Amino acid sequence: MLEDLRWLGIRWSEGPDSGGPYGAYSQSERRAHYLEAWRRLREGGFLYPCRCSRKDLALAASAPNETNDTNDANDTDVEPVYPGTCRARNNVAEFAEPAGVNWRFRVPDGEVVEFTDLNLGRQRYVAGNHFDFGDFLVWRRDDVPAYQLAVVVDDAAMRITEVVRGADLLKSTARQLLLLRALGLAAPNYFHCKLVRDAAGVRLAKRHDALSLRHLREIGITPEKVLAMAVWP
Repeated sequence: MLEDLRWLGIRWSEGPDSGGPYGAYSQSERRAHYLEAWRRLREGGFLYPCRCSRKDLALAASAPNETNDTNDANDTDVEPVYPGTCRARNNVAEFAEPAGVNWRFRVPDGEVVEFTDLNLGRQRYVAGNHFDFGDFLVWRRDDVPAYQLAVVVDDAAMRITEVVRGADLLKSTARQLLLLRALGLAAPNYFHCKLVRDAAGVRLAKRHDALSLRHLREIGITPEKVLAMAVWP
């Protein structure tokens, strides 16, 4: 990916290949940062252990699939709304480490989370079991920090002031704003881009064996032509 980005003409001032003041830049090397955040959230009463499997969630009648503005069932931010099966668990003190169970962030039921996206304007989501999103994972039972926690911790530690990503992650921004508040961290600005889609309206993604920069390179398309084909915003 780094090679393809360089081919396209994109340059960066710091990262896993060039170093910088806020490394390490690989998440596998940043476990201590994530553990510190997990402990703060646990001690603050924001987390609870969850033993539900994916099969349990799929069978839960009260866990319909989310929908979002992208209307694509394969988009990143589509996941079941957690039905709250383990929400009453109060055995947090039994765990000195997160491994062995899933850990969920207890969202404030019915709270409206609003933010202004620098590209798509005002966004509004409601937290809770029967609303836009429910209690979400911050740490997996296989002892890996979940996406929501990792990016919040990394953005804060690396002093990121503007996050640019796809519109399929708008709802994740609402989740992350709750995490930022719980951790006492300042929120960056957000700019969500519309997704690049094929003729059938499905977003281009590796899982679909979709068109890639590498494929365009291999068939002789130039970086200038790729950039000229881009539709903005």
